[in-house]
Amino acid sequence: MSTQSQQHNKREFKGEEEEEEEEENHLLHSECETIPFSSPNTSPSEWEHGNKEEEEEEEKDTVYAAKDKVQIFDLESAGGVREGSTAVPPFSWRKLWLFTGPGLLMSVAFLDPGNLEGDLQAGAIAGYTLLWLLMWSTIMGLVIQLLSARLGVATGRHLAELCREEYSNWARLVLWILAELALIAADIQEVIGSAIALKILSHGLLPIWAGVIITAMDCFFFLFLENYGVRKLEGVFAVFIGTMGFSFAWMFFNTNPSEEELLMGLLIPRVNSKTLRQAVEIVGCVITPHNVFLHSALVQSRDIDIRNKGQVQEAINYYSIESSVALLVTLVINLFVITVFARVFYGTEQAKGIGLVNAGQYLQERYGGGLFPILYIWGIGLLAAGQSSTITGTYAGQFITEGFLKLNIKKWLRALITRSCAIVPTMICAIVFNTSEGSLDTLNEWLNVVQAIQIPFALIPLLTLVSKEEVMGTFRIGPIVERVAWSVAVLVILVYGYMLLDFFLDEVDGLLFGFLVFLSAAAWISFIIYLVQHSGAISSILVRSPNSKGFFSLAGN
Repeated sequence: MSTQSQQHNKREFKGEEEEEEEEENHLLHSECETIPFSSPNTSPSEWEHGNKEEEEEEEKDTVYAAKDKVQIFDLESAGGVREGSTAVPPFSWRKLWLFTGPGLLMSVAFLDPGNLEGDLQAGAIAGYTLLWLLMWSTIMGLVIQLLSARLGVATGRHLAELCREEYSNWARLVLWILAELALIAADIQEVIGSAIALKILSHGLLPIWAGVIITAMDCFFFLFLENYGVRKLEGVFAVFIGTMGFSFAWMFFNTNPSEEELLMGLLIPRVNSKTLRQAVEIVGCVITPHNVFLHSALVQSRDIDIRNKGQVQEAINYYSIESSVALLVTLVINLFVITVFARVFYGTEQAKGIGLVNAGQYLQERYGGGLFPILYIWGIGLLAAGQSSTITGTYAGQFITEGFLKLNIKKWLRALITRSCAIVPTMICAIVFNTSEGSLDTLNEWLNVVQAIQIPFALIPLLTLVSKEEVMGTFRIGPIVERVAWSVAVLVILVYGYMLLDFFLDEVDGLLFGFLVFLSAAAWISFIIYLVQHSGAISSILVRSPNSKGFFSLAGN
């Protein structure tokens, strides 16, 4: 080899050494930047405390901090499954137990005081004839809630967060305002329901406004249980639902309803002009706007790696099972309430004037005192319904506010803000409308109208997002499920639209009020059209083939 070539090789070798030395210096410099600077007097405990504060700051705006999540997929159970793996382990009762909880909290919205009032009025006015509608409405509600859970599991974010990214600033602001108004309307019903129960159980010593204050305060107490673990709070809800089930089952067997008529009511669809309003109310009570937002956030209480497709699919499967069981329980409890009031009040003079306030007293007049008076059984069930639904309403308010506005504040402060937004109008309504039973019924009708206005603006964004591959990846719903879901949404929106039309035709009096209602209706329809156009649902449903992947994938993909 010549001297010239040797010198050339030396220069190349030297250049490579210099490049390696520069790369090592760069890596060393970057590593040094990651080491926090501390003085010689900084103790290890202070350094760890600083790191904890940084972690808490990062997790402050998340739904559940990592330390608060229920651990399900540990190294041993995961079995070394690679990231992105689609392998789904066989069914495990232990895992189903660990996943059980979010469905319980979600199902409370199917048992809130507004639902109970709709049930007792349906039973008293329509008898057993609307039980079939209760069953199919619950099935429709299950479809919507499974999609909400699917969205939360597959994306690791909840509906309000995704809406913030999906829509423009003005649309996002409108969606947030409408969601807050619907939540406040639902919360007023729930809190006043609890207050009525406290008045019943205290022999009338506690007025409605005092019950409202007590309900507002004890809501924070129950939310405080979450500091001891999500499972503790879910256990409290299991007790609430068990209390409702026991109370209304006691009433059911005490009144001894007709088994034959009950079975016919479930299997034979019947509705007429006299019971049409109760039929609309049953459908309207089952699907509530804030519950759609809530469920997508509750499922994030379990530690799931969304990069592992097998874990995501397994979580969707277990959530489908536990949500279905939870809503089956709510169906039975609602059925108890309808059949009790159908057995006792159908065809009587009291049927048209019955409501939450006087229902217990009417039952007491029919069945007397006894060892355990039926009035107090009704009050206990109503109190459990009001307390549990109030807590989930506060929960939903936190998620909606944090998601749409991205408030980086602590959880207790979010709870205080959302609780205050709801409790102030509740107190005003409790004082203004607590003049007679009829005024409370009028208030309840207006609150139902507020929630009816919001329902399209929860359903349409949900269906838009679960149908998008860029949001859901391989877990986007299949074409058949998409069509079924949109059919359910259209049916529910039409039902709510009929409810609004019927209400305003009865209530509108005067040219000015009628003109304002007309403008509001035009804006409502225009915003629905905008959301549907934004979703691309019509073209997607027409273009996508039914034979494509994901034929029917609520529980699987």
